[in-house]
This record gives sequence, structure tokens and C-alpha cells, in this order.
Amino acid sequence: MTHDAPALTLPEELILLALDPNRGKPTCGARDLAYGTAGAALAELEIQGRIREEGGRIQVVNPLEPADPLLAALLRTLDPPAKGRRRPGIRARRWVGDYDRYVQEKYLDSLVERSVLSRKTHRFLGVIPYHRHYPGVPDLAPGVLDRFAAAEAAGYPDHRDRVLAALASAIGLAGDLTRLGRTGRTVMKVMRRSEWTAAAVHYNVKQNESGNGWSGGDSGGGGGCGGGGD
Repeated sequence: MTHDAPALTLPEELILLALDPNRGKPTCGARDLAYGTAGAALAELEIQGRIREEGGRIQVVNPLEPADPLLAALLRTLDPPAKGRRRPGIRARRWVGDYDRYVQEKYLDSLVERSVLSRKTHRFLGVIPYHRHYPGVPDLAPGVLDRFAAAEAAGYPDHRDRVLAALASAIGLAGDLTRLGRTGRTVMKVMRRSEWTAAAVHYNVKQNESGNGWSGGDSGGGGGCGGGGD
């Protein structure tokens, strides 16, 4: 990416890695990308020192709101720092399953508002609206892809890059992104298993595949995914 490109958060980078620029929809499952976006938001909050994971649960360790308004809003959905409770925090896999579509919708809206993506709205059977998202001007996706390839070639020396690769593996993007074939997919799978955010995402992906996903009844947000409609 050029120095003039706006900084991107992990959820935004994952969305750009996943979107097919010609079809305007994810190359992975639309719901899988929604799970991945939610997990990436948690990973961003962890990298910024706001949360941590303990025993599968999310704990807020610094309630000071991030400068990013979307991350600040998501931080408020998590439990405040524990005060003597035996089992503080919501389960990570539960949060990902409850907030997936809400998080993805908010980040897609933000990317469109900032012209990183453009949006076209269609109607399924002439009634049900759904969206397609295409590269904006300038197109930032090639820079994100190049940075991912460079990180893979270097063995993912940066923690942030390892998390992004783990999340990509969790939603089924490893085969599309790696330039190292089976070895690259295996490396990403190992990182997926070691990163709690990616593990929570992958759990939901598998639950959704088996028809046992979270109901999402208390998510506070719904709506369609970026690739829905067909």
C-alpha cells in the first residue's frame, strides 16, 4: 500500500482479501466472512490492548475506548472489567456467533462511506434487496494482497499478520491466498488453532455448516451479508 492509503483495521483487511473484485461478493461463504469479520474485530481489540481471552471468555482489561468509533462501539458490547465474579466475560465463540452479521454490516458501511468500496444494490426476485461490493478508487485490495504475500514469504514475522492468516484459514480463504500450496495452507491451519479469535470463528463456521449455529437472538443487529442474495 502507498503511504497515502488510509489505515485499515483487521476486519477491513479481511473483507478486502475475501471479496472477488469482479463479482462483488466473497470468494468464501458469505456467513463465513461475517464470522471472520467479527473475530477480526476481537483480534483488533486485543492487539490494541483492550481485551484478552481467558478460558474461552473475553475479558475487558482496558475499557478506554479506541479512537476508531466502530471498535469503541463493539468494546461496549463486552463485559466491563471483572469485580470478583467467578466467570467473567462472554464466551468468545458465542460473541462471534451473535454479532457476526452486525459487525460485517457496520464495516461494509464504513468502507463504502470512505469510498474504499462501492456498493450496488440488487433485488432477489425483484423484492429482497442484497448488495454487491466492488473496489473503490484507489483500489486498496491489491496492496493488502501484496502485503499478505510478503508476510507469508517471510514466515509471518509480525503477530498481526499471523492473526490475519489464521482468520483467513478459519473462513476457508487459505487456498485462495497462499502462494505456497499445501505447505502454506498447513501453516495457516496451525496458526488458526493457536489464535483464540480464529478458533472461535472456525467453531462457528463448522457449526453453521452442520446447521447448529448460534441463533443470534441477542446480537442487537442483523441484516444481510455482503455476499447474500444467491
